[in-house]
Amino acid sequence: MNNYCLLLLLTVGVVTSVFAQTPPKGHPNPSGAGWKPLFAADLSDANFPKGVWTYEEGVLTASADKAIWTTVPYDDFVLDLFFQTADGTNSGVVVHCSDTTNWIPNSVEIQIADDYAQKWSESPKNWQCGALFGHQAPTKSAVKRPGEWNRYTITCQGSMLFIVLNNELVNSIDLSKFTSAKTNPDGSEVPAWLSKPPAELPLRGFIGLQGKHAGAPIYYRNLKIKAL
Repeated sequence: MNNYCLLLLLTVGVVTSVFAQTPPKGHPNPSGAGWKPLFAADLSDANFPKGVWTYEEGVLTASADKAIWTTVPYDDFVLDLFFQTADGTNSGVVVHCSDTTNWIPNSVEIQIADDYAQKWSESPKNWQCGALFGHQAPTKSAVKRPGEWNRYTITCQGSMLFIVLNNELVNSIDLSKFTSAKTNPDGSEVPAWLSKPPAELPLRGFIGLQGKHAGAPIYYRNLKIKAL
C-alpha cells in the first residue's frame, strides 16, 4: 500500500469517527430504513416477570418495580421513544446492561423523573431527568409536567451517549471519563450502589426500562430502535 492510500484510509477513518460521534441536533425520523419496534406488541420478544408489564392501546406500563429487557444485546444504536410521568415518577432507560438479574451496577441508566416533584427537584442534579443517573447532570431541565408526553432520543455510539429530550440536546456523555466508583469527573460523589465505574462496563448489552419505581407509574409508547 502506497503512502497516499494509507493517508486516505486514515483520513476516512477519522472523518467517519468524528461524524459518528457528532451530537444530534434533534429527534430522528423513526419511520425510515433500519428502524424497528423495541418490543413486539404482545411482548413476545421481551424479558420481564410475568404479569408486570402490559401494552394497552399502544401504551406500555408496569404494575411493579421490575424492569423489562430486550432479549438480544445491542452495540451502537439510536433509541427513540415517548414517555409520560405521573406525580413523583422516578424511572429510567437502561443501556449497556451485561447482567439483567443484577442490573444496577452492571449498566448505565438514563434518568426519567418528575422534576416538578419536590423530592426530585431537591435531589442532586445528576438524579434528574436527562441525567446519566448518579454521574452526569443534564445541561437543563426539559421534561414536561406529569400527564404530558415527552420524547427521548438516546444515541449510543462507542463510549459516547447523546440524550435529546423534547427536541433539545440535554446531555453528551463520554463514558470513558468515568473511571471511579467513588467520584465523578466533576467532583460529585457517586451513589454507593453504583459500584462499577462506567468506563469499565461493556459497550454492548441489553436495553431495559425501569418499572413502577418510587411508588409512581411510568408510561411509554412508540418505542423504536435503529442499530448503527
